[in-house]
Formats: sequence, C-alpha cells, structure tokens
Amino acid sequence: MPLIEQSSFPGPPFWQFNGHLQTLAPGIWRRVKGIDYQRERIETSDGDFLDLDWLPHKNRRLVILTHGLEGNSGGQYIRGMARHFTQHGWDALAWNCRSCSGEMNRHFRMYHHGDTEDISTVISHALATGRYDTLVLVGFSMGGNITMKYLGTHGATAPPEIKAGVAFSSPCDIAAGADVLDRWDNIIYKKRFMAFLAKKIRHKNSQFPGKLDVSKLRAVRRWRDFDEWFSAPISGYATADDFHRQASAKNFLEGIRVPTLLVSAVNDPILTPECFPVEIARTHPYFHFELSPGGGHCGFRAKGDKDSSWSERRALEFCEMEHGLKG
Repeated sequence: MPLIEQSSFPGPPFWQFNGHLQTLAPGIWRRVKGIDYQRERIETSDGDFLDLDWLPHKNRRLVILTHGLEGNSGGQYIRGMARHFTQHGWDALAWNCRSCSGEMNRHFRMYHHGDTEDISTVISHALATGRYDTLVLVGFSMGGNITMKYLGTHGATAPPEIKAGVAFSSPCDIAAGADVLDRWDNIIYKKRFMAFLAKKIRHKNSQFPGKLDVSKLRAVRRWRDFDEWFSAPISGYATADDFHRQASAKNFLEGIRVPTLLVSAVNDPILTPECFPVEIARTHPYFHFELSPGGGHCGFRAKGDKDSSWSERRALEFCEMEHGLKG
C-alpha cells in the first residue's frame, strides 16, 4: 500500500540543524533565476479574476502549481518547481489565488484553504487551450490542501487528463494547523501571516464597508479567533469550526482516484501529527504519504543541492517515473 516507510530525503545541510532553519533558509537565501512568466488574466464565472503565470514551451504536458498562504507565483519554491519541470519537458502554470497577484480582487470573498472552485477554473481554462493532454497538480502548504481536496472531491469525475497530484507540507487538518500556530515558538510565522492578512481585511473593509468588524483585529489572540471573525464569514462558512471541517483535505482523501503524493516532515514547525494521514495511506490505493525526518515546512533543501531542490526532484520523479509520464 502507498505508505512510504522510508523517505528518500537525504537530510539537510549540516548548518540547518532544526525545522525552523530548514523552513526559513531556502526562502531567504535561494534565488531561482531564468523565470520569465507570461501573465494572463482570466475572468471567473462570478465576475472576479485570476492571474495566471505561464512558462510555455510547446510541450503537451503541463504542471499546475498552487502556492501557500499569502504566497504567490513569485515564491522561490514555486519558481524552482516551475523551472525544474520545464527543464524536463513540461510547461508550467503558476496561478495566483484571489488577492495574491499584487492586485486586490473585486469580490468580498478572497481565497482559503478549502477553495477548490478557483483551481477547477484554472484547470478548465488550461484544458480549453487545447495544448495539453497531460496535467499534474503540485501544491505547497495551503496549496497542497487545495490540490488534495480538489482531487478528493472530484474523484473519478476529475478530467482524465489529470494524471497525478503532489502536495508538500500541507495542513490537511486545518484546526490542528491553526492551533499549532499559536505556540510561542511559532510566533514569527503567526505574526508574519497576521500582518499580511490584517492588511487585506482592512482593504476589504474599504471595498465593502460594514460587512466586517475590523475593530476585532485588535482582539485576535488565537488563530481560531481570526478564522471565527474573518476567514469563515469572508469565505461563506458559518463558524471557524465549520470552516475547518469543510476545508480540511483530510476529510476528502478517500475520494482521490489518481496517484497522489503528500510529503511532510517530522520537524515541520507548523504541522502536527493530525496532519499526517498515515492510516489512510496504509489502505488507500492512490494516496501516497511520505514522512521525512527533516525538511521543515516547504523547505526540503538537501545537502549537496545546487540548481534544484530535493522536493522538485521528488515531485518530478513521482509524476514521471512511477506513473508512466516520462517524456
């Protein structure tokens, strides 16, 4: 069964001796060059827009990349994955969730961990170009949760062109992920996320006066407070608990019907064992789970890595070698 007992991650550089360094260092010091996206703006069915960044090379195979919370297509982890796939015979499409492309979206709703409507729009648009007969989906953190929930909820009805999915460091149990961000040792991540999100909440309040009580931003103490007062109502959920339950990919993994890999690290500072679906992987014919002893959160830079990272090689390997997609 697809529980991968022994991860192939060889370990981080010696100086990245804990999960925090393995999380932060790649984003700070790595600079992925040679990426010249072609941006396309598409309209959504509800009158909003999505910004898509393409790396087209006239290949028939496309990787669709979904970023993490408050990320975008410019993140080094996205750029690195896009470059690695395009170097091996794929086109790449890195899409930006609503409000994440550098311009605020039009509607009251933005994006969230369980929003599969927009990735479905992106997939349909990519297929409508007529350029691709093979698609794979790769997501990071929140983007991995979106990817897995999409595959789980669509199951056998997903477009047949989708051949595989890969997720890294995904908080597939969102309630557990929210709680762990409240720990004192994760204050750096919580403050960073909250600063960006609070700015967007204030922007939404200026767009839609009276729909949000922005005074509650000062009262937020736990991540659950933010989800109760802001994430849930903006995203159309009744409560934080309702949001956490309906958005968590863990609750939909049984429906996956294409080979899908989730890679997580034991030393990920913002995931807990609730986000490691070991028992589901033991019996699921399509869902693969690989738990690495190291790698941090979306880090996975291995000792000796130069041009590419281990996560990029692992994703390509899973998509190509194990499932017959090698060009």
